[in-house]
Amino acid sequence: MTDWTAYTNTARTWFETLRDQICAEFEAIEREAGSNASFAYTPWTREEAGNDDPGGGVQGLMKGEVFEKVGVNVSTVRGSFSPEFAGQVNGADADNPGFTATGISLVAHMANPHVPAVHMNCRFLTTQAAWFGGGADLNPPLPYEEDTEAFHAAFRAACAAHNPTYYERFKKWADEYFYIPHRGVHRGVGGIFYDHLECEDEAGFERNFAFTQDVGKAFLDIFPKLVRKRMETDFSSQDKQQQLEWRGRYAEFNLVYDRGTLFGLKTGGNIDAILMSLPPEAKWS
Repeated sequence: MTDWTAYTNTARTWFETLRDQICAEFEAIEREAGSNASFAYTPWTREEAGNDDPGGGVQGLMKGEVFEKVGVNVSTVRGSFSPEFAGQVNGADADNPGFTATGISLVAHMANPHVPAVHMNCRFLTTQAAWFGGGADLNPPLPYEEDTEAFHAAFRAACAAHNPTYYERFKKWADEYFYIPHRGVHRGVGGIFYDHLECEDEAGFERNFAFTQDVGKAFLDIFPKLVRKRMETDFSSQDKQQQLEWRGRYAEFNLVYDRGTLFGLKTGGNIDAILMSLPPEAKWS
């Protein structure tokens, strides 16, 4: 069986680089708005009984004038799933519960309701199998058709560079995944979502890693453009009310259905980092 340690380290290094680039760009936007807000970084260490090297991560958090709350987390953890959870994970079971996981996770909640909130995640996991997953989705309280199209166009181009079927497949997956069944509504205007891009060997790793890198680059290119386009738009109290009620829907999805939240809680992740996706303020009518 392939030793994926070096590959995990390669992915981790790139996720950390992407984190640094994204945070620098977001801080630059705050400077443009006349704010001195910057990211505070809090390292954390995972704990697992009998595990001398369980890993951990760094939570990056900023609260500013444009970004009311944005978290950018990178973590690399290793250990064993609980027997009841192992059977739910690709390539793991009660007899083979070992895993490693490295990834970046980002959620931004914006001060101006005309600026869309956003989620982005990229990850590399190994069990008896190894695979990449990730994606990004746009969550505007007040949708603009041209912003939705620009966001999708960025990821359509990233997908097209690797496989002509990726965009339609991964857009459909996002539409199905980011849906709130008990409300009968989608969480936002979609994007792409993918999982289980299997890495059978080094060539598979390189192929899927290159695609995942392009997903991260597409996000870094398009989202700051949307923020700058809308961040000075005037808004009303009704606009703010709509934003706060929409945030309630976002919180419902993340607490009830989100796989990343469940994975973090089931693997002993940092609670504050896991729940950084929740909005700073929300309302339910």
